[in-house]
Amino acid sequence: MMKKIVLITGGARSGKTSYALELAKEHPGPRLYIATAEPLDDEMKARIEAHKKERRSMGFDTVEETVDVAGVINSLGRKSSGYGVVLLDCLTLWLSNIMGKALDADSEASRLRRSLEETEASVYLVTNEVGLGIVPDNELARAFRDNAGRLNAEIAKTASEAWLMVSGLPVKIK
Repeated sequence: MMKKIVLITGGARSGKTSYALELAKEHPGPRLYIATAEPLDDEMKARIEAHKKERRSMGFDTVEETVDVAGVINSLGRKSSGYGVVLLDCLTLWLSNIMGKALDADSEASRLRRSLEETEASVYLVTNEVGLGIVPDNELARAFRDNAGRLNAEIAKTASEAWLMVSGLPVKIK
């Protein structure tokens, strides 16, 4: 199977991750899932454990990485690692982690883009579309929305395919 870089975007609970898993399962295993969520409370910890169990049953190994996703892709997206496909979920949580650690979002996005270009694995990236709503009322939220828009645009340029999930339905946009 030829290498693909696929961006899947949409609103909250629109079916992005389910669709990304469906697409990534078409690749022969082993498969890698990079989870960017931080288990900050009991509800999130339980959610993460349930998702890990579900992914294991689909043949995905999970790496939890909240910041250095480019490093994980660089080290595990090689033929020698055995992973032919990587699913990164999700870019907007990752961006939130980057901003929370006061790292430069544009530099980190460029680093991620380079890792996508260099990896031998197909990569499916899940992200939220946050720019369709109202302008946020505070500086941090506006900075996040702006950074997310730039991040999604940069990754979309690199992607061989891009999908917008609307009410559980995939709409091909590239």
